[in-house]
Amino acid sequence: MENKHNYNAPTMAELAQKGVDPEVLLWIGCAGSYDERYKKVTLAFVKILNIAEVSFAVLGQEEACTGDPARRAGNEFLFQMQAAANIQVLNGYNIKKIVTACPHCYNTIKNEYPDLGGTYEVVHHSEFLNQLIQEGRLKINDNDIFKNTKITYHDSCYLGRSNQIYDAPRQLIESLQADLVEMERHKQNGFCCGAGGAQMFKEPENGNKDINIERTEEALQTNATIIASACPFCMTMLSDGIKNKEREEDVKVLDLAELIAKSKNL
Repeated sequence: MENKHNYNAPTMAELAQKGVDPEVLLWIGCAGSYDERYKKVTLAFVKILNIAEVSFAVLGQEEACTGDPARRAGNEFLFQMQAAANIQVLNGYNIKKIVTACPHCYNTIKNEYPDLGGTYEVVHHSEFLNQLIQEGRLKINDNDIFKNTKITYHDSCYLGRSNQIYDAPRQLIESLQADLVEMERHKQNGFCCGAGGAQMFKEPENGNKDINIERTEEALQTNATIIASACPFCMTMLSDGIKNKEREEDVKVLDLAELIAKSKNL
């Protein structure tokens, strides 16, 4: 460990009492808070923020679901209620800049909250990590843990086609000296993991093949040993696909923050 306080994540309420304004608010999201697998991504990202000496805070108990799943599932009333409550909290703290590891939270807060009175600078963690490296605030260790490792990156729909974030995730992978291998369908022509449109929370309709299996097969065709993800929904669907193909021993699904954390021996 480079820092005994790698897990330190103060709340906005704690900092407000001290009269401190953090550089960014870290929006954890439901998956990052409650999903056992994605909690590891949250912890990896928090460790990185701490060693990069980024001044940040979380909302803690004051953070609620953005309302994205409700809106995608057709419950507009619930979305408006959840969004209004969050905006009241964010505006109460005079939040200006938000960083999140979830593309669904990213898209909702960035593109949909302004209509309801919540306008903020919203940055996805792939962009933020890349920026820290470019500015020299975060140095990638030369432990060569990923050097020449074949890594394929899956474009999240909300990051890619919806918000045109294609370069930052790939630059992060390349900064690790890994061998980035693209799936046949990528970037603008990327293929959904199968969780979009609230499909995450229900069984798929009858068809020839589940979407996450189709996407997992495309990833396996690259012969990559790591599938890099930047979205909790994508991570779940691709991990399920790898289990279905019984390839858990030789192919890992890892978030970009986890890759960086591992390169730093965190």
